[in-house]
Amino acid sequence: MTRFEIDTDCVSRYPVQRAGSETILELWGPATELAEFNAHIVGRIEVVHEFR
Repeated sequence: MTRFEIDTDCVSRYPVQRAGSETILELWGPATELAEFNAHIVGRIEVVHEFR
């Protein structure tokens, strides 16, 4: 599981969807916009949990 910041102008274009349980929320965006999404990440991407 990762954590990162992204600028608000970019992130506001994507809907938040519930994934699984009520506490798991994800941004859903088209794969065709992944490069643009990645370009708006601010700072470092942090690994916060691993599932093995």
